[in-house]
Amino acid sequence: MKKIINEPNAFVDEFVEGILLAHPDLLKTPADDRRVLVRADAPVTGKVGIITGGGSGHLPLFKGYVGRGLCDGVAIGNVFSSPSSAQVLEATKAVSGGAGVLYLYGNYGGDVFNFDLAADLAELEGIATMTAVGRDDVASQPKERSADRRGVAGIMFAFKAAGAAAERGDSLEQVAAVAEDIIDNTATMGIGLSPTILPTTGKPSFELDDGEMEVGIGIHGEPGFHRGALETADRIAERITERLLADLGVGAGDRVAVLVNGMGATPLEELYLLFRRVHQLLTEQKITIDKIYVGEYATSLEMAGASISLLALNDERLALLNAPAESPFFKEA
Repeated sequence: MKKIINEPNAFVDEFVEGILLAHPDLLKTPADDRRVLVRADAPVTGKVGIITGGGSGHLPLFKGYVGRGLCDGVAIGNVFSSPSSAQVLEATKAVSGGAGVLYLYGNYGGDVFNFDLAADLAELEGIATMTAVGRDDVASQPKERSADRRGVAGIMFAFKAAGAAAERGDSLEQVAAVAEDIIDNTATMGIGLSPTILPTTGKPSFELDDGEMEVGIGIHGEPGFHRGALETADRIAERITERLLADLGVGAGDRVAVLVNGMGATPLEELYLLFRRVHQLLTEQKITIDKIYVGEYATSLEMAGASISLLALNDERLALLNAPAESPFFKEA
């Protein structure tokens, strides 16, 4: 597959440099190697800082959620690789305003190890930290093992809510509790239609025959639970929505936020086809949709496919989603 790149090993550093050059009013870096980005006004004195991080290749996840009312900083790994503990610590120090720092990231082994190590190092620096780990991928583990699920597109809801809580002045414990509440009430499932091509190798992350789809695929190409013939948009939406509603225990009279997310190479038109059927299904079941997101929120380079996320809502969760926020990739009025 053709790619618009220079030296493959410079891919991450060069596109991060491009982000910084394009958005100097919103982002800056405290690091010479540009593997840490923070909001332009960091650190904000007296405010809980929020740090996320993970591998590159998922824009706008994770780098796209750094800004006012969102995360305060991000540690940046290579493509599909964890950032180092040193990078996480550097981000932590850069956003620490004296009220502690929340680590909020996806549930992947390398990230968990390095963020935990950074938390120990931050303690030696006198910075209090807490951790909330996104685990919304219902296809990756059954309900009884939800603590082991992968974190995928639904973590956007946690970034938004926790960021709003931190912005209004909540304590570290309160911000962490908000993040956990959102995580516990979010469910996501995705389908893949074609693989991503890794810049460093030029090879696909997985193989999929023409006319096939993979149900339950992860954002790195992790295997799903079903591979078969490509289905219609309506059937895909039905398959996913039914699974999410059952997992969350949502039914008639309940309220939800809906996120229909493109994996990187799926046209917006197709995402709106999916949302159309999701809307029909929820309306038929007398479930109210109070918040809607359709677009690219967590990608996998040029993977074709989509995911659907549902967040069970109450007044507090909705207010946090509606609070002002701004980053180069996300804006809430």
